[in-house]
Amino acid sequence: MALALRPSTSTSSSAPSLSTQRRRRGAATVAVYSRAPRRPVFRALAAAATVATPTPGRHPQLALPPTPTSVADAMSRTRAKGKTAFIPYITAGDPDLATTADALRLLDGLGADVIELGMPFSDPSADGAVIQASAKRALAAGATTDAVMAMLKEVTPELSCPVVIFSYFNPIVRRGTASFATAAKEAGVKGLIIPDLPYDEVRAFRKEAIKNSIELILLTTPATPADRMKEIAKASEGFVYLVSIVGVTGSRATLNPRVEDLLKEIRQVTDKAVAVGFGISTPEHVSKIAEWGADGVIIGSAMVKQLGEAASSREGLKRLEVYARSLKDALP
Repeated sequence: MALALRPSTSTSSSAPSLSTQRRRRGAATVAVYSRAPRRPVFRALAAAATVATPTPGRHPQLALPPTPTSVADAMSRTRAKGKTAFIPYITAGDPDLATTADALRLLDGLGADVIELGMPFSDPSADGAVIQASAKRALAAGATTDAVMAMLKEVTPELSCPVVIFSYFNPIVRRGTASFATAAKEAGVKGLIIPDLPYDEVRAFRKEAIKNSIELILLTTPATPADRMKEIAKASEGFVYLVSIVGVTGSRATLNPRVEDLLKEIRQVTDKAVAVGFGISTPEHVSKIAEWGADGVIIGSAMVKQLGEAASSREGLKRLEVYARSLKDALP
């Protein structure tokens, strides 16, 4: 996994277009922002929604799910219940932003505790072939940073779990760190993961994150020196992201057995929640990670594959539902 910033001239996802779908009119391409119909999320109806006391002449109304205050709170609530957090990842705009909005609602309804949303970028150095292809499709469909933020601004008030943006540093710098953090806050984003943010630059960026009540989640890997791991665990907010492998994202046949020891090492230096990601793809994987003591399990490439590589958006959402449910059911 690349954790050092390197200059890039690649196309950023922060172009000003607001398109999510493209319609052909003769030879011209017209960008259209399409909003998916809103569908209320009813997760554990008795717990997530309450019936208001009826007023004479008025019908009872269902209260919307409470907006989560922070990623750390969401993780703490899950730990307090003796459960392991289910953290799915999808790419924004793959195959289009209307489908992404539906997928966010779907995953929330299935019981996601936190959702990671990948901001598409043309040079995703920490990602494997599946997410690289997903980002390419999203960018081709017009998933700019502005369009993603606009979609999130409409969807996040409907969700009962926090959304964390996974973005490379280049698009953030190109837009301006202050501008990006402000836009994320306005879109209802609660956390931010920047896989190629140099640790020495964390302090400067954190100032903007704090101003906008956004938790900056940091990553540690099997190759991270012990002293640096301690610093990362201390500085990370929301949870500590333990990368399970040395390399890029992508499904693996087996888990890295070192993860169990790495979790113990992190536990010795922090009582913060620790979530494990990279290379996790099966119910057996998530069950084993939970058994090893992780507070959360992050599933990315395998989740993206269900949604982005289907023949249609409808089929992709169906596949995503079946797959996500199988992983959620495997967790304690």
